[in-house]
Amino acid sequence: MIKAYVLVVTNPGETRAVVAAAQGIQGVKELHEVMGPYDIVIEIEVDSLSDVPPILSDKIRTIPGIESTTSLVTFPAK
Repeated sequence: MIKAYVLVVTNPGETRAVVAAAQGIQGVKELHEVMGPYDIVIEIEVDSLSDVPPILSDKIRTIPGIESTTSLVTFPAK
């Protein structure tokens, strides 16, 4: 199992709309609105590392209201 964390910066006032849109994406396990330099942390859990890029580029980054994202992909446990 591969986990990735996506740190999201939203346009002002659009955080809740982005959370609502991201909740329905397959592979998204948890979302949290946070305070600090990022507005949302999205946890993704998928079977393969190759599943991560399409979720990021085709699903998450296309949500209206997202200004930028930073992705952190975990190493599989051995």
